[in-house]
Amino acid sequence: MIKENTSTNYGNWVSSKFIYIPFLMGAFFLGLILVWPGFAILAALCLLSGTYFVYARHAFSPCGGNIQVKLWEMVLERLDWNGKGKALDIGCGNGPLTIALAQRYPDGHVTGIDFWGKKWDYSKAACERNAQTAGVADQTDFQKASASALPFEDGTFEAAVSNFVFHEVSDAEDKRELLKEALRVVKKGGYFAFQDLFLFEELYGEIDDLLETIRTWGITEVAFVDTSASDFVPTALKLPFMVGKAGIIYGEK
Repeated sequence: MIKENTSTNYGNWVSSKFIYIPFLMGAFFLGLILVWPGFAILAALCLLSGTYFVYARHAFSPCGGNIQVKLWEMVLERLDWNGKGKALDIGCGNGPLTIALAQRYPDGHVTGIDFWGKKWDYSKAACERNAQTAGVADQTDFQKASASALPFEDGTFEAAVSNFVFHEVSDAEDKRELLKEALRVVKKGGYFAFQDLFLFEELYGEIDDLLETIRTWGITEVAFVDTSASDFVPTALKLPFMVGKAGIIYGEK
């Protein structure tokens, strides 16, 4: 199981800005009610939005529903890797999956890559600190790179994982190409497990068509699981902009 302690910082998927910005806007519109009563509607919408994200941030956190960790574990459970050789974590954030893989498989080495842009409170330094705290610094390394152009030769890794990353990659118009690029660096006979908003047809098309396309790339086995159907995901988090369109594509190359 993925564990956090007071010395690790894996972050929260719900940024604090999604809370304080709606509340600040709500307060602003409340102050304008005397000018026009209609601002009360805007104020209510902003405050409702802020309240929802307070709930979501708490639900994702270890002190709430720990949903964030449970979603990470869904990815790891579907990676049929024996822990020998090298694995890649695409879009590692602050390193939770990279570190969890290293802890599970002491004979393996795990590389985490991320672009670490200003949009997220993640960094290479945080990854390295977390790996040191977890006792897996010797089994891990972290590099800055884009998921659209991985700096590795074909078939470099025995396994690859990714978690809610591909839809965020701005320099790839066709998100399916990110899957192809991720699979490029996996060895034949290697394993993969990628979680993203795969049920968003605007991004990936119809899921059965996507799986068939992946098979045409020479993939031996590929399967899909709907993340939002998991019992631990509360109804309030099944909205499209949360995990309502999420799923895991996994299998063997």
